[in-house]
Amino acid sequence: MPVRAEHDRAVLAGLLGRDPLLHAYELGDLDEFFWPYTSWFRRGEAVALLYHGARPPTLLALARPEGVAELAGLLGELAPVLPARLWAHLSPGVEAALGGVFRVVSAGAHLKMALTQPGRLAAVAPVGEILGRAELPALRELYAVAYPGNWFDARMVDTGRYVGVWAGGALVAVAGVHVYSPAYGVAALGNVTTHPAWRGRGLAAAAVARLCGLLCAEVEHVTLNVKADNGAAVRLYERLGFRRVGEYGEFDLCAVGC
Repeated sequence: MPVRAEHDRAVLAGLLGRDPLLHAYELGDLDEFFWPYTSWFRRGEAVALLYHGARPPTLLALARPEGVAELAGLLGELAPVLPARLWAHLSPGVEAALGGVFRVVSAGAHLKMALTQPGRLAAVAPVGEILGRAELPALRELYAVAYPGNWFDARMVDTGRYVGVWAGGALVAVAGVHVYSPAYGVAALGNVTTHPAWRGRGLAAAAVARLCGLLCAEVEHVTLNVKADNGAAVRLYERLGFRRVGEYGEFDLCAVGC
């Protein structure tokens, strides 16, 4: 079956919605908030998303083990028409399909986690004030010190789903979202960090608990991505009721010869 561009959100929602924990990011990108920045491709039941709202663009191509062969076929056909420089989230093994066209450099193994035991949030006192556009300077200042190089889309504060902890007039911890779509029932936590001088006091856990309390009332699935070797973060999320629901790799892709 040949690769095809897919423009029907209902079709994509039907395919991705079969496994919403694996595909929370893609489902969220069907929302009007992100849809204009996306291109979608399909081969049978395999779906790949090219997100243009970041620099470089980001390719998402995820499948369970039984769907890897079909997904690899999709990527093999798609590779010649992709941009010359990409970041990619790929299920284990499918990166080989891009090897003839791109230099594929691994940025490490990552986990997908989902909040499956929300009752555990009660063990952490929630703390945090909702942040908006007025707090963007403080937010950027915190990220520059505590989380340099993170992917942050300032538009996401408009969702009202960034919460921060303040001390002495300074923002010292934050928990936000990469994806937030009540329409498609998904959210993905992102940009969670604490100022280095304030770490070890449970502020990140408190902010995440506050944010998850808001999200659980609005969406069916609360998820996140985390580096597999970030043991402290994984343990934190497990303590708050998240469990591992998938794995993938992040890759820097550059066309051969670039």
